[in-house]
Amino acid sequence: MPFQKSKNKSMLNQNYISSHSNQQWFFLFVSFLIVLNIYRGNAQNMEKMKNTTEIAIILFDDYETLDVFGPAEIFGRLVDNYHLTFYSLNGGIISNRHGVPVMTQKLGDIDAEILMIPGGLGTRKEVNNTVLIDTIKEMAQASDYVLTVCTGSALLAKTGLLDGKKATSNKRAFSWVSSQNSNVDWDKKARWVIDGKYYTSSGVSAGMDMALGFLADNHGINFARKVAKEIEYNWIEDKDYDDFVAE
Repeated sequence: MPFQKSKNKSMLNQNYISSHSNQQWFFLFVSFLIVLNIYRGNAQNMEKMKNTTEIAIILFDDYETLDVFGPAEIFGRLVDNYHLTFYSLNGGIISNRHGVPVMTQKLGDIDAEILMIPGGLGTRKEVNNTVLIDTIKEMAQASDYVLTVCTGSALLAKTGLLDGKKATSNKRAFSWVSSQNSNVDWDKKARWVIDGKYYTSSGVSAGMDMALGFLADNHGINFARKVAKEIEYNWIEDKDYDDFVAE
């Protein structure tokens, strides 16, 4: 009888070990499938990004929230056409007075087709940041299009790339922006202005109108209207009309 009990106990231990081993192999197999799916998903996303246009958005401390996320909503939903990347001078988390943090990549040798520069209170400081201004100039020269929202046009104006070109900005901050470069033909009335590859918008919400205008120019008016309808936005289609006019 003791021998029989020992034999039974040994069999139970073997069954337990075998069952435990099977469970380990099962979890390893499941983990492998999860990793494989993640890898495939990342590979597919990378391949998809290669086939879409990059919009590089430059951030700095105290950027204006809607300057960024208004256009980001419009472009970001068009995943078959565009992908968004966020950059800052040193990378890392950039935040603003609204408490909206964004993880950014460090500005470097970036070859983005579209460059977007928002405004905000932070532009008052950044217009004197020669490293950032020089970086914006290099990126703008290499980009197919440059879009600025609100006082973001002050940063672009500081590069000298708007010299002799038409541009606009936030109407409440118009005097300050225009004082950054008197060689720019500043438009006091327009909602947004196009001069070559440069798109500049009036303040804050005007960035959304400009973004939709950009879509209309590149994809057709009906395409842009469809996007505006999807986000339930009353798009101001006339770039020369703005309720807000600088004095």
